[in-house]
Amino acid sequence: MNGILSGKKILLGITGGIAAYKSILLLRLLLKEGATVQVVMTPSAASFVSPLVLATLTKHPVAIEWVKDDAQWANHVMLGRWADIIVVAPATCNTISKLATGLCDNLLMAVLLSATCPVMIAPAMDEDMWLHAATNRNMATLRSDGHIVLPVAHGELGSGL
Repeated sequence: MNGILSGKKILLGITGGIAAYKSILLLRLLLKEGATVQVVMTPSAASFVSPLVLATLTKHPVAIEWVKDDAQWANHVMLGRWADIIVVAPATCNTISKLATGLCDNLLMAVLLSATCPVMIAPAMDEDMWLHAATNRNMATLRSDGHIVLPVAHGELGSGL
């Protein structure tokens, strides 16, 4: 494959919102463009999209917990250093808040806080959450910290709005 992303290493961070189902399409597009992709997801994201599907498509194990069933430690530092870029899609209001404040309570947050590469955030939440003053402060913090924030599009939300 000789796509625009050929040879690039992308770490896809998936968080626990209904928009997580779109991560499968994003993953397929990244792979189609020639990227090598690994996935780190929050435990709640696994309720929305199957780690088995993601692992099958990427041909890499999906990192969710600090320690896997076989007692192998998921090295968050090495995951963050492996990638050319980390894309968090979808980025829930919860994860955005944690990243803005440095709260490190799951594997994805540890990877993000130890990343040495650019981090791209794709916010995904209901409109009222997106427009909330706290979310606006958190987004300003992420931008000032140097994170790339993708523009939010309009469309049907999980709530039906």
